[in-house]
Amino acid sequence: MATNAASAPAGPIPFKDVVLDNVNLVAAIAAETSSEDHGDVLVSALPSKLLAGTQNKLRCYQGFWLPETFVPAAIGLQRRFVPRPDDVIIASLPKCGTTWLNALSFATMARRSYPPAGADHPLLRLSPHQCVPFLDALFAGGGREARLDALPSPRLMYTHMPHEMLPRAGGCRVVYICREPKDTAVSLWQFRRSMHPELPFIDTFESICSGANTYGPFWDHILGYRRASESWPENALFLRYEELLRDPAENVRKLARFVGLPFSEAEEEAGVVRGIVELCSLESLRSMEVNRTGYMDGLKFPRKALFRKGVAGDWVNHMTPEMARRMDDIVADKLRATGLTFQ
Repeated sequence: MATNAASAPAGPIPFKDVVLDNVNLVAAIAAETSSEDHGDVLVSALPSKLLAGTQNKLRCYQGFWLPETFVPAAIGLQRRFVPRPDDVIIASLPKCGTTWLNALSFATMARRSYPPAGADHPLLRLSPHQCVPFLDALFAGGGREARLDALPSPRLMYTHMPHEMLPRAGGCRVVYICREPKDTAVSLWQFRRSMHPELPFIDTFESICSGANTYGPFWDHILGYRRASESWPENALFLRYEELLRDPAENVRKLARFVGLPFSEAEEEAGVVRGIVELCSLESLRSMEVNRTGYMDGLKFPRKALFRKGVAGDWVNHMTPEMARRMDDIVADKLRATGLTFQ
């Protein structure tokens, strides 16, 4: 149900501004969690694989291959995370438009406190990931999730966890973004190459097709959120990256309605939607100094690796016809019941 615009809260504030000691959220987690006993789950006893072409270990937890350092986060989210009714969680597989959607969501929800045309807008000085906290890192150990308590409502957060790892109670809203799997595979490979320059594409491709890839199998990840959006449309919104590319303004309007903050006629006439789209465009985000230098908080990946082409169909430049058919066949087989296609 839409919230009355006059009584709506001002929106989220940047996580970086609230958490003044927002330091490395991931470093040293492996040492403290690799053999940690989380209640009835012994992380070190879970099935494991090395992520293809890297030394990063994955653990299979409840049917999903999670980074070993984030298995405690999955457990913590299920057992300790208490969502507030007005929480909004952005969810996705990696490299499906998460950064872009984080920026659009923050600018949309916070527009009354931070007009998109304002010279002091947080997205001009902070990366989207500094504005929107990463649940997977916060719940990975060491009591980091307590930092969420410092955030006033409404809170905006993001995760790569499957829907099955999120708590069922609380009534919060979840926005999921899905991308053509072939393009996702190419984007993920290019992202990993920022740390592993010699990584061959075939390694990433094979791991995705087998299901033993980060947060995979990708088809089960997509299915979980697709079914949630069909069963609880008031609590789960399913977006397509390609549709966001084609018409960002209309998808921003859809997002605003879903989170209970629809744009007023006055805002439409004043060009607020256009301002949000322009502020958060990939070209705009890519050009900002904060997104061109430095590294993601707590991770070794350079921020600039988050902003590559951002287009649809780039897979044709990297896949053979046989590879494309193989992935299309997997999608057709695994997602047939949903009617979801990427042709």
